[in-house]
Amino acid sequence: MPRTRSVTWSELKLGVVGITTAAIIATMIVAVGGQGGFSWQRYPLTTRFADALGLKPGALVRLNGKDVGTVTSVEFVGAEVEVGLEVSKDVRHLLTTDSAATIGSLSLLGEPSVDLRAATTGRVLADGERIPAVDVAPSLGALSASASESLEHIGAVLADVRAGRGTMGRLVTDPQLYDELTAFTRSASAVTELLRAGEGTLGRLMQDPAAYASIRASMQSLESITGRIDRGEGALGRLLTDSAVGQSIAGTAANLETATARLNRGEGTAGRLMTDPALYDRLNGMATRVEALVETLDKGEGTAGQLLRDARLYENMNTAVTELRDLLAEIRKDPKKFLRVSVSIF
Repeated sequence: MPRTRSVTWSELKLGVVGITTAAIIATMIVAVGGQGGFSWQRYPLTTRFADALGLKPGALVRLNGKDVGTVTSVEFVGAEVEVGLEVSKDVRHLLTTDSAATIGSLSLLGEPSVDLRAATTGRVLADGERIPAVDVAPSLGALSASASESLEHIGAVLADVRAGRGTMGRLVTDPQLYDELTAFTRSASAVTELLRAGEGTLGRLMQDPAAYASIRASMQSLESITGRIDRGEGALGRLLTDSAVGQSIAGTAANLETATARLNRGEGTAGRLMTDPALYDRLNGMATRVEALVETLDKGEGTAGQLLRDARLYENMNTAVTELRDLLAEIRKDPKKFLRVSVSIF
């Protein structure tokens, strides 16, 4: 009959210590892997998404970017996906009815995670209560499709540029346009150098302090003039600001309008002259006769014409007037010599 070996206390103690140590290590691993402390330090929450985007149990739960828990389950509830969460009790006061959940990513190609938004308003969520979900970020596939479409557009643009289509295409492929742009750049550079050297009107304006001072003085004078006009000083200022002057100008315009209306209606001499054909014909006939009379005088015809053109007739008339003047003088000196009075009595 085999002999039974007894287990000593020291061997039993060593086994108990090893089992205990392994249990502690396993618990620590589970606790550290849970990203939220030990199980009794976490509490459950849920949220729902229309698309889980590849979310799996064990994924991280972050609150404003800080790891606070893990995903415990991903299950369908109708057409939606319900995600179970375990979150550290230390952040319970930051998860309220005003918080929100969305699906994020640890990196561009990393595993998805649940991102929570902290809130200080609203009611604190109880165990197992649902966090409102918001629109999730576009998936990597959608981003890839968008990037592919953008690359296609860029490729089309580059093809147009290579083919010389559009402004950029012509700039790249048309040597004449390139030469023109080069010449324009050189001209602009030359103009800039002239301005820096103070040549030309604009160059002197930029470099000559006297020109600047003159322009500044002119602007100050203009400002002074406009100020006087605003204050109603001078004829122009009164014209703009004095209501009496304005009324006088308005009255003058009204009178002028009345006068032109009367002229148009043919009232008065000027109005009849403008509108009466008979009066115009009479004046025209008179002007014709005066013109004929002046022409006759100029030719020396008739008494008045001979008087104007015949020098001998003018001298005879002048001599007669002189003799008549002398005769009148003699009569004044000795009237008895020329006046004889005889009285006859029958």
